[in-house]
Amino acid sequence: MQRTIGRDVGLIIIVAIVYLAASMLIENQYYQLMLTLVPVWAILGISWNVFSGYSGLVSFGHASFFGLGAYTVTLLMVKLNVSPWFGIPVGMVVGGLAGALIGWPTFRLRGHYFALAMLAYPLALLYIFEWAGYQEVSLPMKRESPAAFMQFKDYRWYVGIALAMLVVAMAISLKIERSRFGLSLLAIKQNEPAAEAAGINTLAWKMRAIMVSGAIAAAVGGFYAVVLLIVTPPSVFGMLTSAQALIVTLFGGVATVWGPVIGAAILIPLAEILHAELGDKIPGIQGVVFGLAIVLVILLAPEGIVPHIREALRKRREAALGGGATSVTASVLMEPAMAGHANRTVSTEVVLKVEGISRAFGGLKAVEDVSFDVHKGEVLGIIGPNGAGKTTLFNLLNGFLPPHAGRVMWRNENLIGLRPNEICRRGIGRTFQVVRPFARMTVLQNVVVGAFVAEGDDDKAIALAIEALARVGMSERVTALAGGLTNAELRLMELARALASRPQLLLLDETLAGLGSQEVERMLAVIDGLAKNGSTIVIIEHTMQAMVRLADRFVVLDHGRMLAQGKPEAVTKDPAVIEAYLGKRWMKHAQH
Repeated sequence: MQRTIGRDVGLIIIVAIVYLAASMLIENQYYQLMLTLVPVWAILGISWNVFSGYSGLVSFGHASFFGLGAYTVTLLMVKLNVSPWFGIPVGMVVGGLAGALIGWPTFRLRGHYFALAMLAYPLALLYIFEWAGYQEVSLPMKRESPAAFMQFKDYRWYVGIALAMLVVAMAISLKIERSRFGLSLLAIKQNEPAAEAAGINTLAWKMRAIMVSGAIAAAVGGFYAVVLLIVTPPSVFGMLTSAQALIVTLFGGVATVWGPVIGAAILIPLAEILHAELGDKIPGIQGVVFGLAIVLVILLAPEGIVPHIREALRKRREAALGGGATSVTASVLMEPAMAGHANRTVSTEVVLKVEGISRAFGGLKAVEDVSFDVHKGEVLGIIGPNGAGKTTLFNLLNGFLPPHAGRVMWRNENLIGLRPNEICRRGIGRTFQVVRPFARMTVLQNVVVGAFVAEGDDDKAIALAIEALARVGMSERVTALAGGLTNAELRLMELARALASRPQLLLLDETLAGLGSQEVERMLAVIDGLAKNGSTIVIIEHTMQAMVRLADRFVVLDHGRMLAQGKPEAVTKDPAVIEAYLGKRWMKHAQH
């Protein structure tokens, strides 16, 4: 996000010019065709990457868009005498619309169910086009003005057009990678619930991705039809078409701009040459090549060639510098600070009103008829034994679970029925009991994802994220990968991500879990500082010594029902609370 794409596009153009210059030296028409097919399959790989590579939703059905583009261009030319120069843009519109139509029902599925559903679409289209009588459609030859219909005797013209399309496709991929579009998709890929809770409209971003992906695939499908001059359903909707898009990307590197290009540059010539030399002796040799490519990648470089090289270079740089980034755990988590209620203003204004909320899982009543108010500026502690329904209550409050009864009123609006990203956009932030980082993104990128909901401008979102990291003492770790953080740093980073959305209410689910004593003190100081600056906080925590010092009021849950609520000093002396949760140690303490 912090780098412009101008320099990278310049490098792409230089590589394309070198490739084109090399193609000018080749006069054999077969090799010219091969040089054309490399960028064609690279573009289809980019199309797959724009959707599946960044979002993590594996598509086995990109032949749908490729074939629709091919048949759109072909039928427009055959039926209406429309030039491919106009037919390809029309095909892109068709591909984008097909993406929306396919995505809308299919996004309801997850994992392998989604992948298998995507596989069904090109198979269905293959049979539909065969049934409609389009088993073999030839593009008519235009001898009077062939160039106007993208018809050339010299295949090197097709190489040039394919390279121009490749440059555009790579520029689009770069733009996506360096913007909130790509970062949002990567967040969805790594942890969709966390992305949703951070305010990302996951459905909308996935829909945009599949539409852009469909348009790119349809464009290159239309061009492919022009190059081959004949279209059949198996050639454009067949399994091998989808497989090649996926394999060249996996081989070169998923979620990278250059991955599909490198994959196509290696695998397509290899497969074509072996097919020409050994196709009569070993039928299906192309499939063997792609199968072996997948096996080699899985064994030697699971992330693909480009990420493997990047990682090797990163390790070499770190070794040259004498080690990685210095952890700031010691510096930001030392000097214990005492949290407390002093200088904290709690208003009588009710900002959140929970009324009779209930949720059952079969015969188990996880939350039953729970009601309480949250006042502006207060820290409300939700306590209770394990299995009391505390995290379920949070999931009901911020939209991860629908209640079976009750209301959640936030500033006179009922939140029931809203998705987590919509609730976040209304000013309610959330952390999780089990930390949900985007492990392969940097600390700054993790927090920027939370800032998107508050800032429409990417640069302002970055500034807001840096400010949020400073508030929790993580400024020196902005470039560190989240996957390498300590538990304390992960907790602070997740809190910063929630703060970056500028919430008016924070839901903190066991933020102190797994922390050492000094780390607990630091976290308490951070939370107390937020409260003193006007933040309203509802926190779940098991560390009672910390909660007594931090919370203004308690709500106690037991077996899904509300057992008590009130000031900490009153609740901790309540015999029912002591018996259900605090135990004999607190009973002795309460008697003094």
